[in-house]
Amino acid sequence: MSITVHASGVNKPADLPPAPVTRALISVFDKTGVLEFARGLHALGVEILSTGGTARMLAEAGVPVIEVSDYTGFPEMLDGRVKTLHPKVHGGLLARRDLPAHMAALEQHGIGRIDLLAVNLYPFQQTVARPGVTLDEAIENIDIGGPAMLRAAAKNHAGVTVIVDPADYQPVLQQLQTQKAVSGPTRFNLAVKAFGHTAQYDGAVANHLSAIAEDGSKAPLPATLTLQFERVQPMRYGENPHQFAAFYREAQPAPGTLATYQQLQGKELSYNNIADADAAWECVKAFEQPACVIIKHANPCGVAIGDGPLQAYRRAFATDPTSAFGGIIAFNRPVDGDTAQAVSKQFVEVLLAPGFGEDALAIMKDKPNVRLLEVPMAQGGNRLDLKRVGGGLLVQSPDEHRLTASALKVVTKRQPTPQQLADLLFAWQVAHYVKSNAIVYCGNGQTLGIGAGQMSRVDSARIASIKAANAGLDLQGSVVASDAFFPFRDGLDVVVDAGATAVIQPGGSMRDQEVIDAANERDVCMVFTGVRHFRH
Repeated sequence: MSITVHASGVNKPADLPPAPVTRALISVFDKTGVLEFARGLHALGVEILSTGGTARMLAEAGVPVIEVSDYTGFPEMLDGRVKTLHPKVHGGLLARRDLPAHMAALEQHGIGRIDLLAVNLYPFQQTVARPGVTLDEAIENIDIGGPAMLRAAAKNHAGVTVIVDPADYQPVLQQLQTQKAVSGPTRFNLAVKAFGHTAQYDGAVANHLSAIAEDGSKAPLPATLTLQFERVQPMRYGENPHQFAAFYREAQPAPGTLATYQQLQGKELSYNNIADADAAWECVKAFEQPACVIIKHANPCGVAIGDGPLQAYRRAFATDPTSAFGGIIAFNRPVDGDTAQAVSKQFVEVLLAPGFGEDALAIMKDKPNVRLLEVPMAQGGNRLDLKRVGGGLLVQSPDEHRLTASALKVVTKRQPTPQQLADLLFAWQVAHYVKSNAIVYCGNGQTLGIGAGQMSRVDSARIASIKAANAGLDLQGSVVASDAFFPFRDGLDVVVDAGATAVIQPGGSMRDQEVIDAANERDVCMVFTGVRHFRH
């Protein structure tokens, strides 16, 4: 953190002295809480300046207010594009209170100090999110005067309080009521918030406009990508103790994403906890039936559906009890007491669900270190998939492709039975969330063996069958999903030798016919999806 040293000797927020408020300028699009705030300021003897709709609302409610156009002696013009761009506004915000020359300039030009600014901006992001929004509509919702005032007030936080969030009205008002001034650290933190707000706003404008082509069409990704995240939680360390880390969240995370969690109990989340919890949540919410997903080191080690969460959990746990030790468990249904009782018998790091019954919470209280995360069950997903590389960023749309039975192409003589078809779709859904190369054996809505992250698809197939054997699970009559095509018949032979009788894979290899011939030779069913699910 670096702050310019003023003549007053300020070099850290704690050095800033309290600042009184005698005049405030309020101009907000989002009017949540602003009337109560203005009434509180008026009760303290603060003179209030305002513009347009905000001024009308305050006046109609009986709060004395001075229109900015009356204050500056210059009318609003150009359909409201010019309202606050005036020296009497910006001089009042920018003048340093500790410099006699600045104060003399204000007096010479009849400019009064503005000690508090409450501004929020035109709803640009909400406007451009509407289907069919035009370029003209987007342009007219680019705020000019608001960001200019915010930056001026934030720069001069040594003497000015700046507010962009209605949630900050009451804390500021309380300080003024109890201390007759706003503290230096509070003004600094509010200024940082204001700069973040204007940066995010300008980034949203650049992102939207840079995605518009000359013919008016919209590109899926912008030419300029500006992202902003707010720090939610500093962490003890990252993936390893020698790495520092923190968890950051989008200002408006998409519904149904992990960032919307509420922690109900347990130790502080670690870097690895959050990474694995995200993998578990994205996988489990993809199923319509009651489902349970157990994650270890970013890969599913057990996935199952059932009549309810308890049955789904027991079947998922049976896939690989050894790997499930110390894992992350996610449900797509609220956890009840019976399910909590079963889960409490194993060592679990994080338990996620869209809700927890009172009996479940009571049971988990006996496991105070277990982190319980409640995440709303909503669709939407992550809007962009990001991966940092040295000096750059890979950006793609999220892999949200959902396969239906009608999209499958049976390429063998043997046709899938209805049960095999259901299991093939289930296995394909699981493979979607397993690190490549991925091989997943399934049967009756339960994973039986999972091979993940190997350089060779054949090795993944062998590891998956070994996992099943170690868990005492029979692969005879199972189905297998492969996240990408079989480049040779050897991988197919391995899964059939293990007991699989049906295979789902994307197809698309130069040797597809060789693999199809091998499937016919082994008298197994094989279907192509036409879509692969690499996960790196």
